[in-house]
Amino acid sequence: MAFLECNDVIKLYVEEQSKLQVPALRGIELTANEGELIAIIGPSGSGKSTLLNLIGGIDRPSTGDIILEDDVITKMKDRQLTLYRRHKVGFLYQLPERNLVWNLTAVKNVTLPMKLAGRWSHEQQKQRAQQLLKDVGLERRLNHKPSQLSGGEAQRTGIAVALANDPTIVLADEPTGELDSVTTFKIIEYFKLLNKQHGKTFIVVTHDNRFAKMTDKALRILDGRIVGLHRAVDPTETSSEREEVIFVDEQGTLRIPEDILRQGGIQNHVKIKIQDGVATIVPVRDD
Repeated sequence: MAFLECNDVIKLYVEEQSKLQVPALRGIELTANEGELIAIIGPSGSGKSTLLNLIGGIDRPSTGDIILEDDVITKMKDRQLTLYRRHKVGFLYQLPERNLVWNLTAVKNVTLPMKLAGRWSHEQQKQRAQQLLKDVGLERRLNHKPSQLSGGEAQRTGIAVALANDPTIVLADEPTGELDSVTTFKIIEYFKLLNKQHGKTFIVVTHDNRFAKMTDKALRILDGRIVGLHRAVDPTETSSEREEVIFVDEQGTLRIPEDILRQGGIQNHVKIKIQDGVATIVPVRDD
């Protein structure tokens, strides 16, 4: 059994004007192992944030099951979900104001979740908060409020807050959406460092394709379905060689991501050559 499982997860919303049910997720199948750093990549409206909210216990699916370790999240009552979010999930959002209390210093922001959970003594809370801020390179900014921090520093403080309660899983929703390219790469590097250092499972949802090359694996989501998987050819090697796995649905239809279409020179048609049981896709020019 995997550390995290999503089994045939469907989420329907009711459109306000027409009162029709609109599918946000259409039968998601997903597994994750403990300690993995995973990206879920897709455009706006693809369902990636909806999926993250379901895993985090913020919302409930219409059908299907989500299981984290031995907890069947989809069977939990409201009180159980509150405790699940408080003790097992660390959240990081795109906007710093959703991660931080603006009139508290960085160290007090990180201490706050521990106080609410009541899991550590006052001295332990302080020491842990200081260590987490040191882990994200902010040991000299402990007593600065969010308004005194840069955007990248505020987001790194948010990462420390997400880790404060020693969660089982950390969920990040477009964590670099408001940051420039240089700061984005720094945040990704901190994710990689903290993932290895703390052994936590990280799931990041984003539209940024750069995450695909810097995570253990990247799932591509489109129109509420997982359509592909981007991963290292050999996770034990330091080589940057990656492979793209594209899923085929029950009708034999596959959805190839736009960047793969461009790189492969694929337009409207392809030719499939089969030799010795091996199929090769060859682009066909239209002219």
